[in-house]
Amino acid sequence: MIEESAKRNRKTAMIVSGVVAGMVAMSFAAVPAYRAFCQVTGWGGTVQRADAGAREVLDRPITVRFDAAVNNGLSWRFKPEQVSQSLKIGETKLAFFEAENQSSRPVTGRASFNVTPAKAGIYFKKIECFCFTEQTLEPGERVSMPVTYFIDPKLADDPNLDDVQTITLAYTFFPWETSGGGGDAAAE
Repeated sequence: MIEESAKRNRKTAMIVSGVVAGMVAMSFAAVPAYRAFCQVTGWGGTVQRADAGAREVLDRPITVRFDAAVNNGLSWRFKPEQVSQSLKIGETKLAFFEAENQSSRPVTGRASFNVTPAKAGIYFKKIECFCFTEQTLEPGERVSMPVTYFIDPKLADDPNLDDVQTITLAYTFFPWETSGGGGDAAAE
């Protein structure tokens, strides 16, 4: 009877260990899985990536506003070079953001982005963007960073977006640690 009880305890311990290991593995996979889900569906205002502009341009006008922020851990100044742009749905546009490293050493940052209203995220397409890779600025360096984008004409077919006349594209730059130590852990 003691031997049977010991077998059950070992079996229970193995099952519990397996469940715990599975939960830990799932927690590490959750962030990349959620990011991939958002990029595919446009959930939460996640912008889509495109290889080329739209094939058609509609007469429906729309305004794109631009917003920029910097995480407290990054000693940069970052702002849009234009407040907004008016365009027709399907028209390809180019906008610029200015970044300046205000520290006394090279600093690497990476921008996260989103679109509001979130329901328009799946239709906001970027062809080229500074946000696709990390950006390293030398001390005092100021750069103009482009983003080429368009609003997918399929937006006009979505009745949930009939009320959308303005879309805001927002970026936040964060420190980005590289193997060379280019991140900016604290503002100088």
